[in-house]
Amino acid sequence: MTPPPPRPEIVAPLSRQLAVSDLGRSEAFYRDVLGFHSRGDGELVSGPARIQLVVGDRAADSSDRPRPRGAAILFLQVADVAAMRDFLAGRGASPSELEKVNWIKMRMFQLRDPDGHTLWFGQSFQGTDQPKDPLRQLLQALPALPLADVSAGVAYYRDVLGFRINYAQADLGVMDRDDITLLLVQRTARHAGIGTCEFYVRDADALHAELVARGANVQGPPVSQPWGLRTFRILDVEGNELMFAQPFE
Repeated sequence: MTPPPPRPEIVAPLSRQLAVSDLGRSEAFYRDVLGFHSRGDGELVSGPARIQLVVGDRAADSSDRPRPRGAAILFLQVADVAAMRDFLAGRGASPSELEKVNWIKMRMFQLRDPDGHTLWFGQSFQGTDQPKDPLRQLLQALPALPLADVSAGVAYYRDVLGFRINYAQADLGVMDRDDITLLLVQRTARHAGIGTCEFYVRDADALHAELVARGANVQGPPVSQPWGLRTFRILDVEGNELMFAQPFE
């Protein structure tokens, strides 16, 4: 007999607590259908993904807010979404049809667990739809945000937001943090109003906690969006908006 194909790997981190009505039933579903490994006491793992099952009507999410049983939305990024769908269908699950979500560059399907929690499985199609061209030109974005007082902005981004000063003069600040470079420019007739930009981050919750501790103007806790991003935003010293997004749930 030919052995069944292995289950495609989950490739992005996820850590969630789920309220369930029947621990044994839910453990069996995540273990026998989805292919997670059980560590006992309701803890299930698969690669970088970890799920903790809790018997009850509510369970805390990543921001410690209680979520009702059946209300959670989990996003599981996988190495091969089509193969994952076939794998789950072969194990008796009822996944939805694959759909191409252009605005987040993902191919996705969903199914529900025994308590009604929604599980989205996705894979980026950006790399497959766009061939790896060694002559491609666009490598990194360099957003520019307008400020009336650039010097005060440079100090704020350094002391509160954790950026490093790459270069600064009266009407320009070049600010670095990790792999990102941001320009702070003088607000003029050409550079007027309020700017906005978005950064993809490794751990939205950890960064949120850091910026809260630093005294940043954080506009609420991280929120797991149904399109596969966990986001929060801040306003800088003059109201420019910075959005931070972690692409896993």
